[in-house]
Amino acid sequence: MHSREENAEYFAHLLDRYSNDHRHSGHRWLLACCILPIAWSAIALVWTIPVPPMLGRPGFWAVMLQVLLFSWYWKYSRRIGAAMFVALLALSLLTHLIYSAVDPIQLRGWALGIFLLGWLGVLLGRFLEQPRPSLRDELTAFFVGPAWFMDRLLQRLGISS
Repeated sequence: MHSREENAEYFAHLLDRYSNDHRHSGHRWLLACCILPIAWSAIALVWTIPVPPMLGRPGFWAVMLQVLLFSWYWKYSRRIGAAMFVALLALSLLTHLIYSAVDPIQLRGWALGIFLLGWLGVLLGRFLEQPRPSLRDELTAFFVGPAWFMDRLLQRLGISS
């Protein structure tokens, strides 16, 4: 088991690597525009997975996934973990409201479309980078990207580590 300091160092390394792989201002702009829609659409897609009534209500699987994500972020950075908790909670509330208003199949279609458009934006941004980050790194960035975005947002708000 790693110490809190080792976890923080590792997480800082992940954020630095992500930042170094995404230097072009156009790519960063695309990331800023695409990360939240991708995160919401992933939550919404998981939200629409049927839940056996004995386990819970619709959204149960999405909440379980978010608990795991929050735990991962919290393990590496309390500051980013707390901010991601608020963001995940807000995205869950939005998803719950939409789920309550529309058919789950319709929500799934919207979420899939937004997910694909968001990733199209991310992949287009890759072509602006020289050298381009590897696609494997982009898939790893699915988890690091939201933390990087949150870190930058917190820094702009004057909430530093």
